[in-house]
Amino acid sequence: MIATGGTIASKNMGQGLSPTISAQEILQFVPEIASLCTVTTMQPFYFDSTNVYHKHWVELAQIVKDNYDKYDGFVITHGTDTMAYTAAGLSYLVQNSTKPIVLTGSQKSIYEQDSDARGNLYDAFCYCVDDDANGVKIVFDGKVILGTRARKTRTKSFNAFSSVDYPEVAVVRNGRVIHYIQNKAMGTPVFYNNLNPNVFVLKMTPGMNANIFDYLKQHFDAVIIESFGSGGLPKYEAQDFLEKLKEYVDQGNFAIIGTQVEREGSALDVYEVGKRLCAFEGVLEARSMTLEATFAKTMWILGQTKDKKQFKDMFYKQICFDVI
Repeated sequence: MIATGGTIASKNMGQGLSPTISAQEILQFVPEIASLCTVTTMQPFYFDSTNVYHKHWVELAQIVKDNYDKYDGFVITHGTDTMAYTAAGLSYLVQNSTKPIVLTGSQKSIYEQDSDARGNLYDAFCYCVDDDANGVKIVFDGKVILGTRARKTRTKSFNAFSSVDYPEVAVVRNGRVIHYIQNKAMGTPVFYNNLNPNVFVLKMTPGMNANIFDYLKQHFDAVIIESFGSGGLPKYEAQDFLEKLKEYVDQGNFAIIGTQVEREGSALDVYEVGKRLCAFEGVLEARSMTLEATFAKTMWILGQTKDKKQFKDMFYKQICFDVI
């Protein structure tokens, strides 16, 4: 069990909740876990997950790599706010894992009597010891969600996470794992340790100034555009976003178009505002990928290559059912 902080480990120290409960203390709240397996703990950091970013994804992946042959599975306790980003990041940093790497947390501290923490932690271990468990998953509120498909969709309710445009692969009920979709990993896991963080997410708003790309091309190697609806870029009276985007890509940068709509993904070939993008070779389409997966995958690819063709091939290659 790799503990990183988060709500599950938090107490109110007078200035709001902050993570102070250790991994060993967390386990003491759920003694039933001892009947499932033998647990060794590690505490690389105590962070509110708001403070967790790509540097920590690499650190967690390295911990898994260093200990991969010693253990049958890994449970990572993590704050919920950026858990989906970390799960996506680990899905690209640790590929083809035949062992489970399970993230979980809670909406209330394990210190609270009415917390969801104890149930989530027990379920995470139930899944982790299951013979058919593998790869990066989030286990939360009884749901087992692919690391590339998870998103936090509620800020307070216990059913905080949803599987976006892909079914939950399993559920945990009363300590029993019920698999809906089984996708066994075969062979040897592949570990990566390099991410390029120079990726910007641009959420379109009506009337936005296209000159934003003049700034982006000086500071970021890739931009992910959360467009409207099915996808497209506006052409206002005096500004054409596509022309500015072409300038950005012509400098050797990368552009991905998605949608800010949560479900069903983009479809650039439907409307004129999107179709004109289809004719531009320099733009890739996120389709039904989550923003979290698109963001993490772009950083992972740029950490390996900046070749245009290789980038495109790697982006559209399905990893953990991220591209459908």
